[in-house]
Amino acid sequence: MTQRKLIIRAESWPLKQRFSISRGSKISADVLSIEIKQDGHIGRGEAVPYKRYGESIETVTAAVESIQTALENGLERAELLDALLPGAARNAIDCALWDLEAKRGKTNIAKLTSIDLKPITTAFTIVIDDADKMATQAEKAQAYPLLKIKLGGREGVMADITRLAAIAEARPDAQLIVDSNEGWQIDEVARYADQLGRYGVIFFEQPVPQTQEAGLDDIDLPFCADESMHDSGSLCALPRAYDWINLKLDKTGGLTEALACAQAARSDGRKIMVGCMIATSLSMAPAMVLAQLADLVDLDGPLWLAEDLAYGLRYDGATIYPPDAKLWG
Repeated sequence: MTQRKLIIRAESWPLKQRFSISRGSKISADVLSIEIKQDGHIGRGEAVPYKRYGESIETVTAAVESIQTALENGLERAELLDALLPGAARNAIDCALWDLEAKRGKTNIAKLTSIDLKPITTAFTIVIDDADKMATQAEKAQAYPLLKIKLGGREGVMADITRLAAIAEARPDAQLIVDSNEGWQIDEVARYADQLGRYGVIFFEQPVPQTQEAGLDDIDLPFCADESMHDSGSLCALPRAYDWINLKLDKTGGLTEALACAQAARSDGRKIMVGCMIATSLSMAPAMVLAQLADLVDLDGPLWLAEDLAYGLRYDGATIYPPDAKLWG
């Protein structure tokens, strides 16, 4: 096997508008992009450091560099699972290795995974703001039948119910997901469960901090695990209240482990959402493989960018089409 060459780049992609959730806001997507060159082919991967887990561009870069020699000497995906912990660094490398394997083998990701890639429907995110402004966001998102509502404001659950009510009134045709990013407290969720249950929300995603989530078992609402769900080893520790799990490649540490997670989740009786960070189409393309196995998809990241990559994914309203080989896979 010929020697590989690894190239690492930190990139910042400006957003069309500020993206705000309960933990803070951003005006750019800061990603780590890598290329693995071999035999005249280039495998590409991209990842977003997750501040919630202490990641940054610097720490993720250092993690990639820590196995650079092994990677350039032929380390493969199965070995990567033991070489790095789940997270953004492993994700970027894993996805680049999948891409490289497809290109060197003159094949594609569908054949490598035995998963046919078809167009899918994505949710669209409504970022946290005043109730009237969130309702306006929802009205402008008429092309999207599924809305992901960011809540978890400092004012508490009652103020968030006002936001939710305004959105439900503005878009009675839309299905809704609520994501408070651990921004609520368990006693509030219990106290206002009846009010929260009035809007036909598909599920409430990670509503409380991980330290409080055991209490969700006593609340009659549908819930989805996000921050508590990393790799397939996370499943056994999740409360049964989590009927759904949110799989993100930056948490699982790549497509390889994400596919294993999906299989384990099905065996455990959980439904699957495939989610994303705000990033370019290079981050979304591998997730499109996983999306074929999901009950619900939230891959709207590139829609927030002022400009996406060349050969980016094609979005037609809420429909996303499979990636061009010039992008990935």
